[in-house]
Amino acid sequence: MNTVILVAAGKSTRMGSNTDKAFLSLGSRPVIAWSLLAFEQSSAIDQIVLVVRKEQILAAKSVAQMFGISKLREVVAGGSRRQDSVVNGMREMAPETRIVVVHDGARPCVTPELIEATIKTAKRNGCGIAASRVWDTIKYVERGLTVDRTVDRAKLWAVQTPQAFKVELLQRAYEAVEEQKAVVTDEASAVELIGEPVRLVEWPRHNIKITTAEDLPLAAAVLKIN
Repeated sequence: MNTVILVAAGKSTRMGSNTDKAFLSLGSRPVIAWSLLAFEQSSAIDQIVLVVRKEQILAAKSVAQMFGISKLREVVAGGSRRQDSVVNGMREMAPETRIVVVHDGARPCVTPELIEATIKTAKRNGCGIAASRVWDTIKYVERGLTVDRTVDRAKLWAVQTPQAFKVELLQRAYEAVEEQKAVVTDEASAVELIGEPVRLVEWPRHNIKITTAEDLPLAAAVLKIN
């Protein structure tokens, strides 16, 4: 069984006060509905666990019902950090889960093809992480606005979600995170912490994360929303 933990419990601080970007309108649907539908349509996904802010649990259930999300197993409250939200979601997985996929609810352009590619890589290598090569010239700045050096972009990748893992690997990684009181910003970092290899899945298509209001029209263009 393959289960996705769809994480949409962030505070959306860069979007503006009292704004939950997961429930903003993107075309005719809330942002979170696009990801829910992609996982619903993926033949590789059996169940969905949706993680949202506590005050949005009822709204999330309503969205899932409105768009016919039959694979939804549970809607749970997130924690104060991303890693806490993911762990909360993993607690609700079916015991039969063998592959767990973690995806940001703020990435509405995810496709069934990308979901299936990460799962395929995870089955073969333990994990599969969506990523794209960095093409811009990257400058390293220690402080202020003065450049210290240029970083070799040939070795740089921008990591995204979905991130797929064999369950026992991600569980072991998060146990280490807790033991070491570490803070990680994605699941791949947790796996790196225990010294296990992280395998990337190159995805050159747009898979943007909605962070500010300016990202909404970009996502609409990718999704070809009129």
